[in-house]
Amino acid sequence: MKRAFDLFFALCAAAILLLPIGLIALVVRWTSPGPALYWSDRIGRDNRIFKMPKFRSMRLDTPAVATHLLSDPDRYLTPVGSFLRKTSLDELPQLWSILKGDMSLVGPRPALFNQDDLIALRTEAGVHRLVPGLTGWAQIHGRDELPIPEKVRLDAEYLQKKSLGLDLQIIFLTAWRVLRRDGVTH
Repeated sequence: MKRAFDLFFALCAAAILLLPIGLIALVVRWTSPGPALYWSDRIGRDNRIFKMPKFRSMRLDTPAVATHLLSDPDRYLTPVGSFLRKTSLDELPQLWSILKGDMSLVGPRPALFNQDDLIALRTEAGVHRLVPGLTGWAQIHGRDELPIPEKVRLDAEYLQKKSLGLDLQIIFLTAWRVLRRDGVTH
């Protein structure tokens, strides 16, 4: 049932957002050199690597590490990068990953391929068995602000409590937090 919900939501969202997605792609291309999309190697279900698309918000010479590990993340932002990240518009291409089955609407956010500490803790907690999500329980409790052990604790809590009702609650709270720009540091 979760997969059917994901497909229905992603198809509806893609249809509604097709024009804005196209416009954002054009703005990214016009404001900085390089492609509109950035394909990031991420960790999926059972620790398999998949390619996750995002609108490119960072310059092409940005090191492939989590943003919080950069000494000066703002230095690497494109002219529209900060806006895309604060509004979460950079995440829209992940609808493709949901349609493909690499991601779900709700689940733990997919780790970067080189976030060994996060991957190890999630594996230890059994969270690696979940399909990663566009949003999740940890995201509504702090997004970028949470330390890794707290993210994993919240991901494990989601694993234990997951249900359609909880997913709907997470979707509603995500929309609320995105509109308020809560918990976004970069």
